[in-house]
Parts: sequence; structure tokens; C-alpha cells
Amino acid sequence: MTEQAVPVSVALPSPAARLQARFEHILRHSMQDMPMVHPALQVRAVGFRPWGEHWLGVLVTPWFMNLMLLPRVAAHWHPIPERESRHFVFPAGVFEFIGAVDAELGNYLACSLFSPMFEFDDMAAACDTAAAALQALFDPAHRGAGPAVEAATPAEAPALSKRAFLFGARQEGDRGA
Repeated sequence: MTEQAVPVSVALPSPAARLQARFEHILRHSMQDMPMVHPALQVRAVGFRPWGEHWLGVLVTPWFMNLMLLPRVAAHWHPIPERESRHFVFPAGVFEFIGAVDAELGNYLACSLFSPMFEFDDMAAACDTAAAALQALFDPAHRGAGPAVEAATPAEAPALSKRAFLFGARQEGDRGA
């Protein structure tokens, strides 16, 4: 009987530099004169770190800020079709990521935090917010009030709204105007 070689799962390097370079190119060539571009901001990949079999970080651009998931161990990456969603459970709650495909980056998943970006005065404020969002993602104190999601599978768990994640969930009686 012959033994088959078992493929070794090799970790891919951080995608931060490639992601930043690609979106800088998009800014220069496709977004330059678009009205949703905040002229005081640049493209920056913030806080990329391993998270399970993925790379997780925040991409700040002059037109959006997204949590990003990209493959870290290619053998364990399960891409989803463009514009379809997948839910992921973090200590702060369940978040919905949308599938995307780029000719240079390949498949990745994005969860929008801000778009457009006009509420940020400068790049420092945007990067500080990106870093705070990543930190809050792993803090169970930011889990919204509502049904428990620990026992739910990611596909059936309710997604925590971006506003509730960043600014705290409202109490049931606090509807606001």
C-alpha cells in the first residue's frame, strides 16, 4: 500500500500591504473625482492579525471603513459568491460579512463599519476609530442586548447592527427619534 503525502497548510503572509496598495490604486484610477471621497483621508490597512484560519483587520479608505477577512490558511478558506453573506461570531456578537472578488486580491469578505467617511476630521481620527472597532470586536461587553447567540450557528444567528456595535445597543424602551 502506498502512502499519500498529506498537504501541509501553510499560513499566507498578512494581506495588509497588498490590500492597501490595491485600494490606493483604486483611489487614484477609479475613485479620484467621486463625490463620496473624503479628500482629507487616505487608504490604510489597520491592525491586521490572525483570527482562526483568516486574516482580520480594518481597511480605511476615503470612501469607506470595513472589517476585512482574507485567507490566512488557503486550504481552509471557503470563499462565498460576490454580494452573498456569511455570519461570524465574535465576542462582541455576530457580524455579517459580504463576499467580494478582486482581480488582484482574489476573494475576501467585508463588513461595512462606515460609508461615506465625512464624519472623520482627519486620518488619525479614522485610524483611531478602526483600531477601537477591532478592540471592541473582541470585548464581550459590547455584545448587544437580545437573544443569546453562543449556541446559534453563524448562519442562523442574528447580526448585531454596526451602530449597536460601535455605540452600544439601545435598551428596548429607548427608541430615539
